[in-house]
Amino acid sequence: MEIVIITGASKGIGRQLLSQFSDTGATVYGMARTNPESLHTMYEVDVADYGKSSAILEGIISQHKDEANSFTLINNAGMIDPISLAGSLDSLKIEQAIQVNLTAPIQLINTFIDALKDFRGTKKVLNISSGAGRHAYEGWSIYCTTKAGLDHFSRVVALEQQKADYPTGIVSIAPGIIDTGMQETIRSSSEKQFPHLKRFIAYKQEGQLSSAQKTAEKLVRFVKETNFLESEPIADIRQFD
Repeated sequence: MEIVIITGASKGIGRQLLSQFSDTGATVYGMARTNPESLHTMYEVDVADYGKSSAILEGIISQHKDEANSFTLINNAGMIDPISLAGSLDSLKIEQAIQVNLTAPIQLINTFIDALKDFRGTKKVLNISSGAGRHAYEGWSIYCTTKAGLDHFSRVVALEQQKADYPTGIVSIAPGIIDTGMQETIRSSSEKQFPHLKRFIAYKQEGQLSSAQKTAEKLVRFVKETNFLESEPIADIRQFD
């Protein structure tokens, strides 16, 4: 039995991943702030509520630990705000973005590894990162910083797990530019807040955005076909087209 747990699973890539992994026969659970389709496998939780989200993850693992042969955690939940130049950032939004984009996945990975330290089956963590974690964009200081932090955390965990008795594989992957609500948020910002605005508007107008469905298809294939223990911990989905 393959168990897959996905955060931010109510829309965008997360919703597509939940659907497509289910179609492969995996047992899939989602975590999200909303559950618009009233899915019985979706837990309504804000990932920034570390106590609650970690307890849910532990519960799923405990429920299936004796029958599963693999567990996969996909940290997909994320937010692009605040979009603004340093000096005019909203302090509360800074804190919220760091909690959602960086602290929450770290907490969940920590729980995942601990709860499965004696599990001898396959264990994978896929972090949905961004090219913004590897390149600097004016106006995206917080988003770039949190994604860079997630990448580097993944590198460290990959090193640590080489010494574990029953290691967990981890990959932080950039999924490309996708036509989701996050892109709508970017396009609704001002050029003063985000100097690269015209370029991102052009991506939409020129049809250069990938669909959430197509991106999820690539990610599902990547998870299923890649040995995470032998893979580099930093990846870009476009390398696997």
